[in-house]
Amino acid sequence: MAEITAITPQKKDKTRCNIEVDGRFYCGMKLETVMQNRLKAGMSVTPESLSAMQLQSEKQTALDKALTHISVSMKTERQVRDYLKKKGYLEDVCDFVLEKMRGYALVDDLQYAQRYAESAGKKKGARLIAAELKRKGVSDESIREAVSQMEDGTDSAKRVLERYLRGKEINRDTLRKAYGHLISKGFDYDTVQSVLRALGEEDED
Repeated sequence: MAEITAITPQKKDKTRCNIEVDGRFYCGMKLETVMQNRLKAGMSVTPESLSAMQLQSEKQTALDKALTHISVSMKTERQVRDYLKKKGYLEDVCDFVLEKMRGYALVDDLQYAQRYAESAGKKKGARLIAAELKRKGVSDESIREAVSQMEDGTDSAKRVLERYLRGKEINRDTLRKAYGHLISKGFDYDTVQSVLRALGEEDED
């Protein structure tokens, strides 16, 4: 058993409370739910009971918040889950929301990865895109599939190189830094070498 050590109103929403358990923030909950269950500081509770209370009373509210969150731009499942957790929702509520959103095809990590790779591929290489998708919570399998569908990175690397060299004197030091810049953008070694060689051949002409 754990102990509720504080119940305080949220600053931005007076209809909700922050619940602390054993001296640490545990979750957010509707004031109505707190009152219905007669929760108060000093009461002994189990994490399971608090989770059940929150799920029963707030699953629709959490779903509405998640739908608003993805209305601006597509999100991965992890991004939606992290957003809800920051709002104070527990895992059971997050699971409920994501299950509903999957059912309506409102979250689809593979589709997200494919669109992201297509857009970002205009200025980044596959290696960097894969790393960014990983940080967003996309599975390795979905990342591999999305990256495999990307066009050859040569044209993108050329565009990035052209932007980088704009206004700069072309010399050995500049090309060395350009090499590092392209690598940092996620382009592979062979692609970088290829576009730099092509640049040298154009200069000779």
